[in-house]
Amino acid sequence: MSAKTSETHNPKAASPEAGDDASNRIKDPKDWTTGGEPMTGAQASYLKTLSEQAKDEDAFDPDLDKAEASQRIDALRKATGKA
Repeated sequence: MSAKTSETHNPKAASPEAGDDASNRIKDPKDWTTGGEPMTGAQASYLKTLSEQAKDEDAFDPDLDKAEASQRIDALRKATGKA
């Protein structure tokens, strides 16, 4: 690979010219390969905080998976003006 190529090519950036303009799009949580795993500790903590701020105790469910927790967090962020 030439020096010029390595300076200009950024594999993290989308490159519409190369046809990979979707490379950096955020995936829908339902499409995550690990979405069915239990939510992370960080998700649980943030979800608990947001549910308290929204005064919606039912919004926190310790049995949510990663994808469900992410979707619920997004909804609560909008409801509390944190989005």
